[in-house]
Amino acid sequence: MEKEKTVTQRLEALRGEMRRRNIAAYIVPTEDFHSSEYVGEYFKAREYLSGFTGSAGTLLVEGDGAALWTDGRYFLQAREQLKGSGITLMKSGQPDVPTLPDYLAEKLGEGEVIGFDGRCVTGAFVKRLQDKTRHKQITFYGGEDLAGLVWPERPSLPARPVWELSVEYAGLTREEKLAKVREQLEKKGADAFLTTALDEIAWLLNLRGDDVKNTPVFLSYLLLSQNSAALCAQGSAVSEDIRLKLEQAGVILYPYEDIEERLALLPAKTRLLADHRRVSYRLLQAIPEGVERLSEESPIERLKAVKTPQERAGIQSAHVKDGVAVTRFMHWLKTHVGKETITEMSAAQKLEEFRAEMEGYLGPSFDPIVAYGPHGAVVHYEATPETDAVMRAEGLCLADTGGHYKEGTTDVTRTIALGRVTEEEKRAYTLVLKGHLRLGAARFPEGVCGQNLDVLAREPLWQEGLDYNHGTGHGVGCLLSVHEGPQSFRWRITKDASCVPLEEGMILSNEPGFYLDGQFGVRHENLELVRKGEQTAWGQFLYLEPLTMAPFDRDAIETALLTEEERKWLNDYHREVYRTLAPHLAQEEQNWLREATAAEKV
Repeated sequence: MEKEKTVTQRLEALRGEMRRRNIAAYIVPTEDFHSSEYVGEYFKAREYLSGFTGSAGTLLVEGDGAALWTDGRYFLQAREQLKGSGITLMKSGQPDVPTLPDYLAEKLGEGEVIGFDGRCVTGAFVKRLQDKTRHKQITFYGGEDLAGLVWPERPSLPARPVWELSVEYAGLTREEKLAKVREQLEKKGADAFLTTALDEIAWLLNLRGDDVKNTPVFLSYLLLSQNSAALCAQGSAVSEDIRLKLEQAGVILYPYEDIEERLALLPAKTRLLADHRRVSYRLLQAIPEGVERLSEESPIERLKAVKTPQERAGIQSAHVKDGVAVTRFMHWLKTHVGKETITEMSAAQKLEEFRAEMEGYLGPSFDPIVAYGPHGAVVHYEATPETDAVMRAEGLCLADTGGHYKEGTTDVTRTIALGRVTEEEKRAYTLVLKGHLRLGAARFPEGVCGQNLDVLAREPLWQEGLDYNHGTGHGVGCLLSVHEGPQSFRWRITKDASCVPLEEGMILSNEPGFYLDGQFGVRHENLELVRKGEQTAWGQFLYLEPLTMAPFDRDAIETALLTEEERKWLNDYHREVYRTLAPHLAQEEQNWLREATAAEKV
């Protein structure tokens, strides 16, 4: 086996390939061919080349340097992992930090070439590059994967078995879903529709897979018209039984690599809908001349975001199971820490064992974040054997974890006091809790977007001149991606961001936080289901119903900071947690939960 190269050696090998093609700057995103948030091992070229392991980031390699853009979740992690690499950290969204297109527009010379793997960048991204660099007559080289040329032992593409999700859990058959999508296409005046989003295809066809870690999807493309549907997937992953069922629904299976050939067969004057934010530059280039392109949001995105009654019932059931596991974990951690050796990684493994005991558990919905003390300040910290901290009976442990069950997906964060906590930690814990409770208690009319409500979670921190550097909440899939759109809670409104009204049946996370670099971190997260409330003269009102069932740690709450109304909200939630979980717990755990959910005095 070839001796492992250092990051600097890998970058220099890439620069060699760039020089041979006269490429001035080469972009390596964190993308697969489908714009997935999490990607399989084959697609982790950015991680291989940079050494940065976060789930979001874009690497730019130039002839005399390199830079990596990532968001606020990963600033601390990237700072540590990029040390000694020669790669400059670019903190996206921070003052005086240019975007990648702005940086290239400023840095590149007249007529130079930007390279990338055209399968791993979207059409919308390349359009932004074009708009910013047009005045310099910059050209693009997107036909080769140069990172693959310098990655000698690259993992192979996955092709794990595809399996069927019963309509008992999905609520609609694939035929019913196909009809709904075709109805939306007709409304938009589209003759055909291309989707490359793996979670959309899995949802539409009531199929799941295991090609992406922690996300039950399979590598595929779908080209749909009013009277045909072509699914391009890896044939070895699809059983004959599923292939026949797809055919019965009018969906014909083709090889995964045939998608460009299928696009080339589109007749002239076809009006093809393809979301340029998600579809790759290379596929858009493969669309024949004479085919009209409609760049619009995928009709599946909003259909998928509003859960069916069966999905809602299943997700609620999954959260009861998950709440039992998380509560057992909290009890175990608080009663065993300091008495035996517990590290971040062993604690995460213990929680995984508790979840694995639950019927229908399939696996984690993302890599667990169990962060003790200063590690809690790293928003998306991931323990490694080198960083694995031993926990003591003091301070805070932030545990952000989730699971996939047959019935649905969970995502929960609890910050746990392991013993004595400082006044500063208590105050931060309580300010974040106040924001969480305020957002969770929101009542709002139809038409309101997540951007309208985000301030409820941040206001207690803002009053103190404090904040957190991430969104307050994201949509969650049903046995799909733990992060899905289009709905979210966030206050930044960018040019490309649309305001998506919240609808009954949508699910969002409610997860404000606070992070003090080098000291501690706090985050409180429940998943919330949007429900219909009262109808008044001012219209139909909606509210948020907590799906997550697990106690907040009263040992870290500064009760005096809570208003009477906030204490009532907390007490009502804890009463429901106890009522829901107690019947499923052993007597010792039940006794502990009774005390953990005891009412704060109003």
